[in-house]
Amino acid sequence: MNNSLSTISTMQATSRVIASSKNWIDSLAVDQLNSVMKLEGMRHVVGLPDLHPGKGTPVGAAFLSDSYIYPHLVGNDIGCGMSFLQTDLSTSKIKLDKWTKNLNDLESQWEGDADEWLSHYGIEQSAFNYSLGTIGGGNHFAELQKVEEIIDDELFESLQLSKKSLYLLVHSGSRGLGEQILQNHVSKFKSGGIHCGSSDAAEYLKKHDQALVWAKANRDLIAKRFSSCLKAEGRKILDITHNYVDRITDDNKEYWIHRKGATPADLGPVMIPGSRGDFSYLVVPKNANFFSGFSLAHGAGRKWTRSDARKKLENYRMNDFIRTPLGSNVICECKDLIFEEAPQAYKKISIVVQDLVDQGLAKVIAIFRPVITYKTRRQS
Repeated sequence: MNNSLSTISTMQATSRVIASSKNWIDSLAVDQLNSVMKLEGMRHVVGLPDLHPGKGTPVGAAFLSDSYIYPHLVGNDIGCGMSFLQTDLSTSKIKLDKWTKNLNDLESQWEGDADEWLSHYGIEQSAFNYSLGTIGGGNHFAELQKVEEIIDDELFESLQLSKKSLYLLVHSGSRGLGEQILQNHVSKFKSGGIHCGSSDAAEYLKKHDQALVWAKANRDLIAKRFSSCLKAEGRKILDITHNYVDRITDDNKEYWIHRKGATPADLGPVMIPGSRGDFSYLVVPKNANFFSGFSLAHGAGRKWTRSDARKKLENYRMNDFIRTPLGSNVICECKDLIFEEAPQAYKKISIVVQDLVDQGLAKVIAIFRPVITYKTRRQS
């Protein structure tokens, strides 16, 4: 389905899809978006340019309710987000094959003290501390990058960035912790919402907020482990979450904004990555408003489902995907995952970002090229 900017209204809510005619928006994703619009208390739902179908609810969307919180709209990976760091590695000394070999074992349990690590973030231990510092499956990754092009020199320099530096982008979340929180809710309410003033809502939000901090601690540890493999240090530029619920006030009205694969547009610069064979864009949000769900796209968005990707690429070999057309290396030894996350399965990030720019929602600061993308060394 090719969708230009479109709006649907009911007595209760409005539904909006932000996408140009060059973008591909799956009709199932639009149907899912419009179904969410019918939930009690829902006032506005927004499909961003990376919109695609999810498990019952769409990904790449923001949902604004004035009275109910819907945990299933946030999903199981509470706190999933992007952390972006400037390393002390130089573009003039890239050792691609050596570094690819040295990046190892990031999916195994961290040998350090997880309780001590979490104590610095003010959160308690959980049953999932064994997975702290691990990337996880799906579209999660840790990627070494270099500057491809600076679009806005002034904004680039204001962040104290250098074209000579290599950068690290980490995409991960709360791992099994978020899944447990969602399942506890589903066991009691199924896909139903909870009134924002109820004790159930307070209990969910308490656990939800802990998962947000846990996810941030996880990304920080992933960055530490990745950098350690390359004997590097890093300076964090930003850490932005794209799966969570939060309160926001607009025009003297308070809303609960649920983001599912939607990057907040009111917290400063953000990274919007493409697939592992595409560029990433550092952008500064503009004109955050109710119309856009106070959000931006969080990535390229899937074009094919995982099963479709495996089927469509069945004539390829794993080795066909360990080096990208951009000259970067991919570390992914899981056969299903390397096909499911192939660049062909995703939309063009340039189109997604341009849709945001054309709507006056973002300004590009710089474009980054992948150098090494780490997903997993596990073969199963």
